This record gives sequence, structure tokens and C-alpha cells, in this order.
Amino acid sequence: MSQQKVTKAVIAAAGFGTRFLPQTKAMPKEMLPLIDKPIIQQIVEELSVAGITDIVIVTGYHKRTLEDHFDRMSSDLRANLEQGGKTELLEKTAKISELANFAYIRQKGPYGTGTPLLNAAHLIGSGPFIYTFADDFVEASPSRFQQLLEVHAERGGSVVTSIRRDGDEDYKRYGYISGDELAKGLYDIETIVEKPGTREQAPSDLTSVSGYVFDGVIIDYLQKQMKTYDGSQEFMIQESMQKMIKDGHHIYGCEIENGTYYDTGNPLEYLKTVFDFALARDDIGPSLKEHLQKKLG
Repeated sequence: MSQQKVTKAVIAAAGFGTRFLPQTKAMPKEMLPLIDKPIIQQIVEELSVAGITDIVIVTGYHKRTLEDHFDRMSSDLRANLEQGGKTELLEKTAKISELANFAYIRQKGPYGTGTPLLNAAHLIGSGPFIYTFADDFVEASPSRFQQLLEVHAERGGSVVTSIRRDGDEDYKRYGYISGDELAKGLYDIETIVEKPGTREQAPSDLTSVSGYVFDGVIIDYLQKQMKTYDGSQEFMIQESMQKMIKDGHHIYGCEIENGTYYDTGNPLEYLKTVFDFALARDDIGPSLKEHLQKKLG
């Protein structure tokens, strides 16, 4: 089945990052570094590799840092790198602004995963798009977005990132799905339960996390959901997704192959992510490993 090519993405980046205060008082948590680049750049690079050309970043009150990062480098920085003969670093930094066409929107409305999509609706259009977050991701080969887009190209509909998580705390943090297994690691979702709380209340051990390929019709469902929203809880996408399924729209769960899930939304998991990325690097990994062995020795 041939589907419309997906070229647009929305990144939700409006969280306050309260678990990282005071570091995040004036800097978005999405700009916390993974060694030498911010977390959000990791997500943007993954989108770019998957063929995304237009990215809408829905931000909070401290959006300027994000805009500056993906803008062209200043003339002062360029001159400094040129004078220092740092050609490789100059080229690496210059490429950041060329990863995609960027648009920025200040989030308005209730807290929750549905609001960024309503804010960005006028830029998304009616076609399919990727929706993702700026503080968690799956390191995989092929990338999670490439795997999701492959399913979308073959079957249409919407596709969610799925991984298996069975820790007691996981059931309080993630959404869980169930449905018929159509092929190895591919599910036609029937049920989505957001943060079931316990293993017994979850429909399976398969989560819905980190990113989606959405059929544009979800915007219509979210707009209808907003009309009856009473403000008593977060405005979440799962309600609209479940109604889409009820109305016959297919939403597939794609269990990501060869992937490691990283959730950098709290200090401990963030540090684990940084150490994993650092240890994997040839330039600093061996020395860091030696240092850690001495410390733990």
C-alpha cells in the first residue's frame, strides 16, 4: 500500500523540568547535554535521517535557548572557530541549522500531550505526521522513526512506538496497549490504557512511548475532545486514539527492534543515558570506564 510521504513532525517541548531545578529555571530540560549536544538535537537528528524536513517545536516560556540552538551560528562564534583552525567543529556546528526547517509555537492550553498538537494544527495540515517528545527516545538501528514509517508506508493508519516494560514503577509512568499480533512485533491495537498503575490493571507488558506516526484525522478527534474537556485532568491523546480505534481507524503498535529506550525526564535516568552514550564513544569511553572502575573498585 502506497501512503503519502511523511515530511512533518511536532516535538512537544513545553515541560517545566521541575525535577531538574534549579538547573532548568532558565533553560529547558530538553537542552540538557548528552555529552556535547542537547537531548533535543538527538531527536531532531533522528527525524532528519528518517526524511523529516519540517519540524514544529511547541515550547514553554523559556523557548529562546531552543531557537538559538537551531539557528545559524553567530558571526563571533564562526570567526572564533575559523581563527582557531577548528574546521571539523565548525562544520559540525554549522550543520545543526540545516537539519530541518524549524517553526516554534508557544504552548497555550491545558497541560497534557494533546495540547501541543492542537497548538500546531494549522502547521500540520491534513496529512500524516510524526509526534514525539524531547526528553525520551529509543536508540535503535534502523531508527525507531524509520521503523514506524516503514509500517505506515505498508499499512497506512497510525503507528506508535512500543517497547516491553514490566517494572512496578513502569505501570505508573507509561501507557500500555493490547491487540492482535499481525506479524512479529506488529500489533493492531484494540486497547490503550494510560498509566494503569499496576501490572494487573494493564492489558499487557507492551508500552506506548516516545513517538508516533499519526494520521492527520487525530486533529479532528482532539478538537472534538476539547469541546467536552472539563479541566479536571490532563488533556491526553489516548482518549482520542481510543475513539479513533472504535470508529475503525487502525492504530498499530510497532515493537522497536534492536533498540534501547532512554527516558531522560528524571535525574537518575538522565545520568544513566549520559554514561551509556559516553562509554560508547571511542574518544572518551575507555578513559571514563577506567575512571569508573577506580571509583567503584
